Amino acid sequence: MEMTEVTGVSLKRGSHAVEDNDSVAPAEEAKRQKVLDHCLTAGQDGLEHVSPPGGVHVPEPPAAVSAGEGGKNSDVQLEEEEEEEEDGLSEEGEEGEETESFADMMKHGLTELDVGITKFVSSHQGFSGILKERYVSFTHLDDLSVPVDEEDPSEDVFAVLTAEEKQRLEELQLFKNKETSVAIEVIEDTKEKRTVIHQAIKSLFPGLETKTEDREGKKYIVAYHAAGKKALASKYPRKHSWPKSRGSYCHFVLYKENKDTMDAINVLSKYLRVKPNIFSYMGTKDKRAITVQEIAVLKITAQRLAHLNKCLMNFKLGNFSYQKNPLKLGELQGNHFTVVLRNITGTDEQVQQAMNSLKEIGFINYYGMQRFGTTAVPTYQVGRAILQNSWTEVMDLILKPRSGAEKGYLVKCREEWAKTKDPAAALRKLPVKRCVEGQLLRGLSKYGMKNIVSAFGIIPRNNRLMYIHSYQSYVWNNMVSKRIEEYGLKPVPGDLVLKGATATYIDEEDVNNYSIHDVVMPLPGFDVTYPKHKISEAYREMLTADNLDIDNMRHKIRDYSLSGAYRKIIIRPQNVSWEVVAYDDPKIPLFNTDVDNLEGKPPPVFASEGKYRALKMDFSLPPSTYATMAIREVLKMDTSIKNQTQLNTTWLR
Repeated sequence: MEMTEVTGVSLKRGSHAVEDNDSVAPAEEAKRQKVLDHCLTAGQDGLEHVSPPGGVHVPEPPAAVSAGEGGKNSDVQLEEEEEEEEDGLSEEGEEGEETESFADMMKHGLTELDVGITKFVSSHQGFSGILKERYVSFTHLDDLSVPVDEEDPSEDVFAVLTAEEKQRLEELQLFKNKETSVAIEVIEDTKEKRTVIHQAIKSLFPGLETKTEDREGKKYIVAYHAAGKKALASKYPRKHSWPKSRGSYCHFVLYKENKDTMDAINVLSKYLRVKPNIFSYMGTKDKRAITVQEIAVLKITAQRLAHLNKCLMNFKLGNFSYQKNPLKLGELQGNHFTVVLRNITGTDEQVQQAMNSLKEIGFINYYGMQRFGTTAVPTYQVGRAILQNSWTEVMDLILKPRSGAEKGYLVKCREEWAKTKDPAAALRKLPVKRCVEGQLLRGLSKYGMKNIVSAFGIIPRNNRLMYIHSYQSYVWNNMVSKRIEEYGLKPVPGDLVLKGATATYIDEEDVNNYSIHDVVMPLPGFDVTYPKHKISEAYREMLTADNLDIDNMRHKIRDYSLSGAYRKIIIRPQNVSWEVVAYDDPKIPLFNTDVDNLEGKPPPVFASEGKYRALKMDFSLPPSTYATMAIREVLKMDTSIKNQTQLNTTWLR
């Protein structure tokens, strides 16, 4: 096998010099270069954009490319509070005036070199392409029907509402008018008739509550929005009768477009008027893709869920079933990807070489760029400060003004913080309080500036741990690049392989019994073994340079103690197939989604010749691997949003 370093490959005609003044401080760059001890050339092209941890929303770049992956007790009390935010169905907030272009803002973003992504495994010549369509699933949505359940109201129930009443109720549900309630007169009043109307409204319009009122001697059913805070005050849904014979969890397949998993869960929970934590899933899916995944929700009927199909755009729910248990993170066996790279420039021979290499050798299992954020303050810097117990630095890194693409209200919030250091004043600049910045500011308002640990603890645990995992990923990326630089793509004595869950060393006499696909490297922690060759000392040097003790990765706050883990350094995708297709219209889809198939749309038909060529790839990856890293290996490109944005801007001009 051959191994190559990062080289610049032009996506269109002409390369573009990229400014890199703000992405990494000179001292930090010098520190990492001392550890890696080799000089690399950064690529000039990229293809990725994914929202960073913490809910910081970033404007979308032109033709940016994305692909994704797949608590212990604390010695210090870390409090997680529920949001005290107004419960609207859409986020409010101003965009703010943009004084510079998106490409100008992204000059300050990260490149692959900044996070240790520097090597390729294959020697083929790279080529260009634009990722416009990506489909991620390991399950399929192929059935929108609702399971027959005697406990659910029959479809006949819904006939009690007139078309006009349904329209008024829908407008109320979606906040499309100023009405705070809708009153429906009960003709031929009986208790049974009132019950049927109550059932019909609650089933057809999740999120609305109903009550019976007497008005001038007549009975009315009044539908209204439950008060947001009260409706969400309990972990569990409102107490409705739930048959004992029925599993407590409704499992369903969620199809979504351009929403990450948590955003989708938040939308569903708002429409259903329940807390997001009654939903469970096996893994998160990216925003910039069409994705299909299984979700489970506690004691919400399939009938209520199915009615969401009528009022949600870019979502479909189906394949309903009742089960006894929820889903758990980590249970996912992997993801299948359908990726379309449009307007490719590679010859058929180049494409064949690239795809054969992906199928037979694979790609370096780097953590992708979305692991590290998109602004000039990478998430791994926050993680490192947490591990150093430098809480003032943690606060400063999260809240300080920074270069890069952010919404206007976040910019104003940061400016207010820099000017006043008043958390309450800075918080007032945020119409959306669910972002990490808002949560930290709320914590500082509650606990004060001298108790940053407790203030930081208000941020949900998974979000806090994302920062530390980002630092582990940063170290791992740098170390795997160093490992490949030193020893190439073959196992050597002192490498680690897994036997079950235990890491063992490769001995001299056993080296021929293994391939590079067996070799693992550790994420730093207190419960891992390090290789028995030069890379062990490289780990030590890198952590020492970051003022961390590799021999003591336990933190005085137990949540932040790192046990470590092992990760294969090369991943070989499964079920790899591809085809090059010709097309003339750049706007037409080049494959069918599950929803297209449900609607009976015929698959696209391709001509033998066309203005453009596209590469359609299918492959499966295990959990926690990044499809962008597979695409990077095929195209030989830097996948950072910084490079992709500047490249596309140059091309558009």
